Amino acid sequence: MEEQDAPDTRAIAPEEHEEEFGELLKYTAAGFGGGLLLAGALDWLGLQRSGLAQWAVRTLSGEGESLFEGLFALRRRLAGERGSMAEAYGWGKLLGMVAPWAIDGVSRWLGVDVYGVQGFYLPYFYALSDQIGASVSGLLFLRRKQGSWSSAARAYVRHPVMLASLLVVVAVPFALAVARLVGFSPTTQLLTAAETIAANLCWVPPLVGWLGERRGRS
Repeated sequence: MEEQDAPDTRAIAPEEHEEEFGELLKYTAAGFGGGLLLAGALDWLGLQRSGLAQWAVRTLSGEGESLFEGLFALRRRLAGERGSMAEAYGWGKLLGMVAPWAIDGVSRWLGVDVYGVQGFYLPYFYALSDQIGASVSGLLFLRRKQGSWSSAARAYVRHPVMLASLLVVVAVPFALAVARLVGFSPTTQLLTAAETIAANLCWVPPLVGWLGERRGRS
């Protein structure tokens, strides 16, 4: 039993530095740019308060990178590459991006004020549901690699990318709630995009991974 639960030091060994977190990082910038361009066009068309338009803006601003990252994971799988944390991260983000669509729809159906304090959680889920999926997927990857949940948990909190992901997921909802409490309201699509982009700190974990890659090669 002790041997099974012994930590596997390979969880954060130099081989992890070979993972392509730098490529994942580029996808976030593409999603942000696309979200702002779409928001500007929709405002110009007079759709500042359109629920459907807001869904599109939040999806692209908060989850646009998930589409690219999912394609990254699929490309690695089809190329026969060995499993990696970066690939697991990409799959998790792709699978986690659908949840906010249901949450948004149900909230509007229930009459939640999506522009007021009550709706602070909507940009959170658009921005970070895919990040939550990535965190879970990363933990499952470590479980398969380590062979036990206790070893996986220890490796998780020692892995800088996974630790950064956990901190982002926990901290962002408080910041969003405070912003709404002090009077911020996404009454235009550009404000919707700005709020979602500010909440979308999904670039932080890949940046941590990319910096780790650079240190590993130096």
